[in-house]
Amino acid sequence: MTLAEYNAFCAALPATTHVVQWGGADVWKVGGKVFALGRDEVDGTLFVSFKCSPIAYEMLRDAPGCRPAPYLASRGMKWIQRFSEESLPDDAFRDYLRESHRLVAAGLTRKLRKELGLDG
Repeated sequence: MTLAEYNAFCAALPATTHVVQWGGADVWKVGGKVFALGRDEVDGTLFVSFKCSPIAYEMLRDAPGCRPAPYLASRGMKWIQRFSEESLPDDAFRDYLRESHRLVAAGLTRKLRKELGLDG
């Protein structure tokens, strides 16, 4: 997946916003809360961190091409960083991005979810 494909995919998810912050990372939010952040390295490698369930975190943290997300996972959060397709091909990666969006949206207040059109 390229940075452009990552950004297009995240833009297509419901009620998302995009900002570039933290040293040039493409950060995607739902309801003002981050669900994915990506950075294209000089060699073209795309590094994307995303929220996941505790079970997914346990499965992915030692998988080739994935690691606990720097900074986020060290703070006890269940975030994974994908840096190659080795064990997480693009189709599966898109599923994890969708789930990250869902997990973050589920943590928003009911009122905000309704305002964003995420409930019902």
